Amino acid sequence: MTANTDGDIPTDVYLSFVRSLFGNRMTLRAGMIAHVVTCLLIYLKVRDPAYLVFAGLIFLIFVGRNQSFHRFDEVEFSVNDPATIARWERIYTIGVGLLALTVGCMTGYSFFFTRDNFAELASLSITMGSMVSVVGRNFGSKRIVDIISISACAPFLIALFLRGDLFMALLGLLIIPLILTTRSMANGVREFLYDNVMAHREFAKIAGRFDTALNNMPHGLFMLDKDKRIVVANQKAVELLGLRDGVMLTGHTINAILRYGVKQTLLTEERADVVRSQLESLLEGRKSRALLKFADDRYLEFTAKRRSNEGAVLIFENVTARIRAEEKIMHMARYDQLTGLPNRAYFAEFVEQNIREMPDDERFALVVLDIDDFKHVNDTSGHMTGDRLLCALSARLTGLADDTMTLSRFGGDEFVIFVRNVKDEAHVDQLMTELFDSLRGTYLINGNRLFVSLSAGVVVAAKSESRLDHLHIKADLALYETKHNNKNGWTIFAEDMDEKYTRLQKMKAALRDAIRTKSFSVVYQPMFAAGTMAVASCEALSRWYHPEFGSVSPATYIPLAEEMGVVGELTRHMLNVACRDCANWGDDVGVSVNLSANDLRNEDVVDMVEGALKASGLEASRLQLEVTESAFVQDMSEAKRVLEKLREKGVVIAIDDFGTGYSSLSYLHLLPLNKVKIDRSFVSDITGNEQTFKLLKGIVHLSRELGMEVVIEGVETEEQLQLIRSSNCAEFVQGFFFGVPVPYGSIAELISSISGRDRKQRAPAEAALAEDKRHSVE
Repeated sequence: MTANTDGDIPTDVYLSFVRSLFGNRMTLRAGMIAHVVTCLLIYLKVRDPAYLVFAGLIFLIFVGRNQSFHRFDEVEFSVNDPATIARWERIYTIGVGLLALTVGCMTGYSFFFTRDNFAELASLSITMGSMVSVVGRNFGSKRIVDIISISACAPFLIALFLRGDLFMALLGLLIIPLILTTRSMANGVREFLYDNVMAHREFAKIAGRFDTALNNMPHGLFMLDKDKRIVVANQKAVELLGLRDGVMLTGHTINAILRYGVKQTLLTEERADVVRSQLESLLEGRKSRALLKFADDRYLEFTAKRRSNEGAVLIFENVTARIRAEEKIMHMARYDQLTGLPNRAYFAEFVEQNIREMPDDERFALVVLDIDDFKHVNDTSGHMTGDRLLCALSARLTGLADDTMTLSRFGGDEFVIFVRNVKDEAHVDQLMTELFDSLRGTYLINGNRLFVSLSAGVVVAAKSESRLDHLHIKADLALYETKHNNKNGWTIFAEDMDEKYTRLQKMKAALRDAIRTKSFSVVYQPMFAAGTMAVASCEALSRWYHPEFGSVSPATYIPLAEEMGVVGELTRHMLNVACRDCANWGDDVGVSVNLSANDLRNEDVVDMVEGALKASGLEASRLQLEVTESAFVQDMSEAKRVLEKLREKGVVIAIDDFGTGYSSLSYLHLLPLNKVKIDRSFVSDITGNEQTFKLLKGIVHLSRELGMEVVIEGVETEEQLQLIRSSNCAEFVQGFFFGVPVPYGSIAELISSISGRDRKQRAPAEAALAEDKRHSVE
């Protein structure tokens, strides 16, 4: 029992408890006399004045407590003022706690300092006598019980341990069970008395609440006797069973109720038999619950609990909404929400069951099918058009499927088909021809006519080789082979494809290890200022040599790193090395690093750039980051946000290979760009094709109008360079005409030699350029 502020007991009960603490004043006086007399007797025996001090303290505490008892008698308490009641409980607690602590300290003093047998026995006796009051008088408060027990016994225990006598210490440990036992006894008395006080109150409440609860509960309830007759039934039971109001259920058996339901056409005879059987199983304990369907598509779920007198309580509820929701959730979990075809998980479950049940000699095929250039449809016509195209394709596919085929959409534009009873590859070719003839062609979507071609990979297998995940990999390898061979067709898996897959997995493992150990070298290709031909910047390019695979092309390992999700670590390595190397060049030479599309999907790359600049001491304006148009296709808004963060740091942003994507002009307008690097495809024919040159100048003019500098890539001949310079088409040029990319050890020498040559040639070259411009103006 605790203070009413904790909300554990009613205030009036709490007040009665506190009044009991301040009652029986004779016990208070008798205890004081016994304690003081004991102190005086010990003093007379050992002549230690400390015991006079203890006697005085005990008397003073008695005086204070006695005064508080008298003041308590004068207070007018109200059950509406629990705070005042709690304050008086605290006053009592302080008094009794001080008394227990004083007695406990006296006992501890006797055992540690006095060490007289009489003093020890006398002080220990009054301490143990104090413990009696814990159970007999102060049981009502856990707090008071704990305070008295600890205050009275803790000093004594400390004294026994400090004496340095092992046996005394062990004796002290035996006091702990006494404290715990006293505490347990007090708890028992408190709980027993409290339960009895509250039982009478609760009994009256329970009777009224039972009727209210019974008729307002959301469940139907039958209480049955040992003969399975209904002795209690609530109104909800009548409603859930669809019976008329006023029907008396009590006194009837379950069988009688079912017969009544059949008579009222609520149940058929057959359904009534099923319900009877299910309920009997439930009541006999053979089932924990029973879900029963009634004539109007209602579902009632029944549970039963047996009573000690061989009766039972039957509870039931309407779960129709839950069953409908579960059916919907099950459908959502098993079927693709866009096309209505089975999804990956349900397809795998269904196919594995089919494989287990098929004869050992039966063969089957797994087909992986996707739409060629589906991404282009999304990019040019929008994702809604792409989604409708997927629905139209799946509708055609469903119309072609027979009972040997199981269809699925795995995600994106990937469809998977499981075909049973496959005879041989000729049979597969015939099947795929029929599929392709029906699926590829023109689709009318949102008023647009879209021509669709498909690519597929097929693997044929027997039951003995039916690991679905392995077969899917093989079908994917066959699909990859189809796409590698110009798409718009299908390929049946061959074993050499498996070897290619194994090699690919080995390369992935090697690539992961190379990224972990930073085994990539960095080479640099310089960019020159078109006007002065001085080295303005160097593009950092990664190179990877592997003992087994040799020199691996970046066009091979960078897409792999993106697929594996480790390209960010490669970018971090390139940034750190490039910034460190550039810091050792002249202050007028910068460095350029390429970013992957994956790098722009979150702000991690911003931290990478900041870390590389800080570690190298390189100024942010000397670092240029190059991004290709493919980086913006998946999430334009996120890429833009990351680039804006980078530009705020002072880094130069350039778009690379400009002009090779689908939406280049919109990127120039929307993205925070400083430079445009025009792709080599616009340069290769400028000296021989006037139209190409005009197109190049148009792109340059547009870029400059938008406030961006121009870099022309792919300069490979003297004629191209002179034409670009004389027509003022670029601020910077780059290409193999100036040499191949070189490692760090050679780049400083290259910069120095080119800069020296430019100083000798700069004056006549600039004069010639000025003359050309003057003639062009004239």
